Amino acid sequence: MSFSSEVKKELLSIDVLKPCCRHAEAYGMVIFGKTFSSSSVSFKTDKKEIADIYASFLSEECETEPETLEREGKKITVLLKKASDRRKVLEKFGHSQNEVTLRINRANIADDCCFSAFLRGVFLSCGTVTSPEKSYHLEFVVPFLKLSNDLFSIMSEMELEPKHVVRKGSHIIYFKDSEKIEDILTLMGAMNSSLRFMGIKMNKDMRNHVNRRVNFETANIGRSVNASAVQIEAINKIIAASKFDELPEPLQRTARLRLENPEASLNELERLTDHSVSRSGINHRLTKLTEIADGLFDDKEKN
Repeated sequence: MSFSSEVKKELLSIDVLKPCCRHAEAYGMVIFGKTFSSSSVSFKTDKKEIADIYASFLSEECETEPETLEREGKKITVLLKKASDRRKVLEKFGHSQNEVTLRINRANIADDCCFSAFLRGVFLSCGTVTSPEKSYHLEFVVPFLKLSNDLFSIMSEMELEPKHVVRKGSHIIYFKDSEKIEDILTLMGAMNSSLRFMGIKMNKDMRNHVNRRVNFETANIGRSVNASAVQIEAINKIIAASKFDELPEPLQRTARLRLENPEASLNELERLTDHSVSRSGINHRLTKLTEIADGLFDDKEKN
């Protein structure tokens, strides 16, 4: 089961006690269904539980007789065949039979508590949310511009900060901010899903932090190994040229230290000197040894 399906399953399990909230949830689900007009009131889904709740809203809230059509391997359709039933639904939610543009009737969202129920109905009808293990994305797919604008306004009033884009002719109200998605899940009543979302996000952030740290350390080790190889090669050049004994004593000590500890970092080399030479001092000496070796090579080329 996808994360989105789990969220919807949790929303369907909520027992809505207040009549005003049940009315608002029914309205959100019905108006954002497949069709909502005097000529057609219908809903399509691949989840029987969602089809059942839609049908119950039509029969209980609107006193109509919805028909459910199930086709094997295809979506379930719930519709009202009788014109009188469609008229009842429109009248129940304060809509005219002659409406040209579909808009949200705010009278169906009576109290503050009803906004959560309304949003829950809308999500059951046209919402999806991606698993946070993959990405942070929650969206509502709305076919009509004015209807999407009204939903956008309601969400903005609730300080959810929605975004809008048009995709394949539909208007998409979406969210990519993880905290806003958590807020929406909580607002709709999907508390368990919201907590799971937060838990997955925390684990994901921790893994990313660990990976960044490991990559950083690996890069540092790589740079240290490469630098050590260059330094050892330089020291060996000086030895091969019989110039080692001509080096100042501090450079000889540092050269021996590097040869004896080829994998040690500068910090580790500093500790091996009992901090008698600083990290920068060791680095300066090793750089000087490399320059001396390069000078020997240049002299050989000139000769």
